[in-house]
Amino acid sequence: MASSCCSRKLLLLGKPLYRVLKRNSLPCSSSMLQRSFISTSTHNKYVLEPSGTISKSEVSRRYCSGSSPLHDASEGPAPIDYRSLLQEDEYHRLANATIHDLLDKLEEYGDSVDIDGFDVDYGNEVLTLKLGSLGTYVINKQTPNRQIWMSSPVSGPSRFDWDQNSQGWVYRRTKANLVKVLEEELEKLCGSAINLS
Repeated sequence: MASSCCSRKLLLLGKPLYRVLKRNSLPCSSSMLQRSFISTSTHNKYVLEPSGTISKSEVSRRYCSGSSPLHDASEGPAPIDYRSLLQEDEYHRLANATIHDLLDKLEEYGDSVDIDGFDVDYGNEVLTLKLGSLGTYVINKQTPNRQIWMSSPVSGPSRFDWDQNSQGWVYRRTKANLVKVLEEELEKLCGSAINLS
């Protein structure tokens, strides 16, 4: 049977790779057997040749070219090294300016609305906006990712990246602007328009 043949050949690759392939239930085909696989140890690289024999070889790494569900383009945008987009000092300058500006404007907004439990707090680089029974917003910096994260009682968690073109913090999946999201959600929750720009 083809699957037992494939399993015996995969045993030669080493238990870790065999477990991964077996767990993912990859289909076994003659074209798959013709591909070269590598099992790496601390010092040596071994290649399973199409003939089924293992030979020691100094070759560049090659992997199974079968599709992986982890790299499906429909699952969202590709990862980005955010450190390459913004230098850390520039990130802190932009993020701090945004959060401090939001703090000031949210405090002013609190004076104009009558919501039981309305409170704005800033400490340890975390901005917290409590709206009593309506929920709580938490906005904070995520320096390693060069992002501002927001937890919203309306839209849930979001991660905003600095966008040079719009000069604002934008959620990559929806292209929504942090300030605009807050303005729209607070107007719906509190029944009063707010300008955070």
